[in-house]
Amino acid sequence: MTGRSVVCTTTSDAEASLVSGLLEAEGFTPLVERSPLRSVFPVPIAFFGQLRVTVPDDEAEEAQRLLRRFETPAATGPKVVPLRDELAPLEQRLGYRFRDRSLLEHALTHRSRAHEDGLGQASTNESLEFLGDAVLGFVVADLVYQEYPDTDEGQKSKIKASLVSYTALARVAETVDLGAHLRLGRGEDKTGGRQKPVLLADACEAVIAAVYLDGGLAASRSLILRLLSPLIDETRARGVATAGASDFKSSLQEYLQARRLPPPMYRIVDQVGPDHDKVFTVDVQASGRVLAEATGRSRKDAEQQAARGALEALRLGSIDLDDAAGR
Repeated sequence: MTGRSVVCTTTSDAEASLVSGLLEAEGFTPLVERSPLRSVFPVPIAFFGQLRVTVPDDEAEEAQRLLRRFETPAATGPKVVPLRDELAPLEQRLGYRFRDRSLLEHALTHRSRAHEDGLGQASTNESLEFLGDAVLGFVVADLVYQEYPDTDEGQKSKIKASLVSYTALARVAETVDLGAHLRLGRGEDKTGGRQKPVLLADACEAVIAAVYLDGGLAASRSLILRLLSPLIDETRARGVATAGASDFKSSLQEYLQARRLPPPMYRIVDQVGPDHDKVFTVDVQASGRVLAEATGRSRKDAEQQAARGALEALRLGSIDLDDAAGR
């Protein structure tokens, strides 16, 4: 039977979870092993309370190579300066007080700030974002399962998708003024990073992971349900028949057809990021006018959110297509 090799030793549950999550995301099969509190055999005292992340022997060399890419520079390099009481207002809005405030700092640190400070990949919030996405998905899936037991799998998936979408998370981040606390590089800050939906959504997931690591699943579940409460109420109000029915493109087309206007047209305005993590910006036009613009982690999601924005603008009367059509 293949043995296992230790690729990380730490006394921090948070660090062990992050290393394990990172390895798992890259296709490895990590295990986190905790040292025994006592033993009848002689064990070096330094090993007590430690956590070891292991992988199968045949994965060890590649796993260590991956982890080296995420190492923080030596202690002589720049340090992350604790934000201390500046985070107290955010904790109050979140309704959660951290035992380890550094986890919240980590969740708020964008790659632009880490790179500017000369810190490594492990100092960014990207691994926390990965973990937070998983915790959020589990909690919301459980909620949907409990509240909509009679719906089929497709309907449940739509309801879940509407609650964990990039747009929903950006809205949640805005309610707690998360953007004001983001740790951004100077360039990102100057270009409006604190208002960018993609940064807000990513940081929201990272904060969920930070609460999970600091207080466990119960604490993160309470946070998620509290933050998503307005969206959950909206979903309940729509009822089972329409809950999760977020096909805003169809709704927009029906809206325009009912007024004998031409169908909407969607155009990719921009796309940034690597192939496995692209962010698309799309606008939607009708009668020669741009109705709305939105971003998403897929072209489909961006088009849906653009259609949603167009519907809201049309229904609020901020855009009058009858004038554009010469009526």
